[in-house]
Amino acid sequence: MSIATKQGKQVGEREELELEAAVLRRLLRHFDERKDVQNIELMILAGFCRNCLSKWLVEEGRERGLDVDMDSAREKVYGMPYDQWKAQHQPQATPEQLARYEAAEKAKAKTKTKGS
Repeated sequence: MSIATKQGKQVGEREELELEAAVLRRLLRHFDERKDVQNIELMILAGFCRNCLSKWLVEEGRERGLDVDMDSAREKVYGMPYDQWKAQHQPQATPEQLARYEAAEKAKAKTKTKGS
């Protein structure tokens, strides 16, 4: 599916790629501004987190013949070395968060089973 302007003109491949890249940068800025939003909460609510974005960056690099380093991918996503981010911004998950995460994962597994 491609992007169109309000006038109905299809956006070119290069423009679309630039828009997608800009959206990713904006998402990363948003995550950087919202360090209070924990990865486990993102996983519960959205099914992905900052770590997922890091892994996707590595995987997409691999698909393009690039051996992207996981630490550098995490630093790009977190805006600082991962260990530093964890120490400064990631408290231990609560038992309630862990229970909600497990429930979300079970629900996701059921959905995948039904869809197969």
